[in-house]
Amino acid sequence: MDAVLLARIQFGLAAGFHFLFPPTTFGLTLIILILETLYIKKKDELYKNISSFLIKILGVVFIMGVATGISLEFAFGNNWSEYSRMVGDIFGAPLAAEGVFAFFLESVFIGILVFGRKRVSERTYWISSFLVFFGSHLSGLWIIIANSWMQTPAGFKLEGGRAVLTNFFQAAVNHSTFVRYFHTVAGGWITGSLLAAGIASWFLIKHRHLEKAKIILKTSLIIFITFSILQLFLGHWHAVQVANTQPEKMAAFEALWETKKEAPFAVFGIPDEKAQKTHLYVGIPKLLSFLIHFNSNAEVLGLNEFPENERPPVFLPFATYHIMIFSGMVFILMSIMGLYLLIRKKLWDSKWYLRFLLFSIPLAYLSNESGWIAAEVGRQPWAVYKILKTADAVSTVVPAGNILFSLLMFTAVYTLLAIIGISIILKIIKKGPDELVSSEIKGDS
Repeated sequence: MDAVLLARIQFGLAAGFHFLFPPTTFGLTLIILILETLYIKKKDELYKNISSFLIKILGVVFIMGVATGISLEFAFGNNWSEYSRMVGDIFGAPLAAEGVFAFFLESVFIGILVFGRKRVSERTYWISSFLVFFGSHLSGLWIIIANSWMQTPAGFKLEGGRAVLTNFFQAAVNHSTFVRYFHTVAGGWITGSLLAAGIASWFLIKHRHLEKAKIILKTSLIIFITFSILQLFLGHWHAVQVANTQPEKMAAFEALWETKKEAPFAVFGIPDEKAQKTHLYVGIPKLLSFLIHFNSNAEVLGLNEFPENERPPVFLPFATYHIMIFSGMVFILMSIMGLYLLIRKKLWDSKWYLRFLLFSIPLAYLSNESGWIAAEVGRQPWAVYKILKTADAVSTVVPAGNILFSLLMFTAVYTLLAIIGISIILKIIKKGPDELVSSEIKGDS
């Protein structure tokens, strides 16, 4: 058993499972903030009741996110001690800031949202909804700062085999921080809005909570349409950044084995790393050169330009990168159809489209996970790009058998968490906003 491989699988499992929840939080907190704002302005109980319903779901998502996120912090000291020793002074700073400045802010005020509706004023409750929204996005920013530093490290120097921070601002606002943050936040808003739209679609299909379902669907669909289209440009911006700062990653994304002028954009293919060719290749001529350099004749670096021991794997980054792009195209198609139905006032009665929204919910999570896998596997063999290799970052004193045991335990615990969390959320959805409000009134009486 290879300890490095097992450590990577274990961390990938933990991080991948955790990454289901922050994007959902981004989207739900945005919708809740909008609904609470409408309630403050219009004094219509409908908005308050819908917001309370979504807050129940948000509470479950938040708890699962916390439970799965804590284990990631300990993994760095357990399985990745050499990583912590070399770059922990830099990498640990944004993680500490996330806990102090963002997590506690979010966790305190989400408590008010869940339990304090009748205990605080309407304005205080609105402020709490804003601070939960702000705290969740601030938390995401600190995590993106830490991860972006691993992708495009800056603001440091090496002393005695350790990375020493020389400029905090340069390290935090490195070459990829903002583009990755905006791309990730937009993905979260797409995810949360599609989840809410899917729930509303189910209500409409079942002819339940119709008035509230229409408000949820309209609000969430406007967000979904806006950011599905905007994500096309944010994704392109991010791809240009990757091509300029991590060219071998982009070469892996496109299975570009040789440096080419007029490089094509891959639409489909099955990369064969041993033969260094792509089977069943389908591409659009000159498009990759144009997208990266805005010049269809420009040269794009291929994998042949880099030493073999510094090239990333190709098959997995290629596949996940194109799954993400395919998902984005589907979302844009859904947005165009949804906008047309919304303008023509046919949205509520278009059962085929409502089912499309409902069954597309998993696609948002697949898109997020695929983008994350492409980014992280595409960085290999580096834990910190051009600074520390993954094979040198793993703990040297933790046996492979111990890592395997913890991997199996993580898998069992996360499976149990998933079953419990999904069951609770489905129970909340089945009750719906009307029954939840009724139960709260009975509880108060």
